[in-house]
Amino acid sequence: MDKVFIEGLEVDTLIGAYDWERGIRQCLRLDLTFAWDIRPAAAGDDLQLTLDYAAVHQHVQQFADAAQFQLVETFAERLAESLLVTFGAPWLKLRVTKPGANPAARGVGVEIERDHP
Repeated sequence: MDKVFIEGLEVDTLIGAYDWERGIRQCLRLDLTFAWDIRPAAAGDDLQLTLDYAAVHQHVQQFADAAQFQLVETFAERLAESLLVTFGAPWLKLRVTKPGANPAARGVGVEIERDHP
């Protein structure tokens, strides 16, 4: 299976379990990889037959704007489910990094892989 990826997508969202985090928006960095058969799009050079990066970005941004989770784990799980249902990919790998969450690390986060429900 082919893969389509978006790397380093940054969104601001309300995320965190501590009181001081509940009043600010923080940056999350996302790496997404979708299983996607690119052959039909490539055969006709047809944007309508491939995964639209702009539509994925818009979906992720709208999701992040509305999200108010405490855990990066919850953000990742719910976003993965939403992306799979909306875009119909058979499989998705999602890495969510929260930069600056630990002063000793460049970032912390989770990476999950999910199949279409």
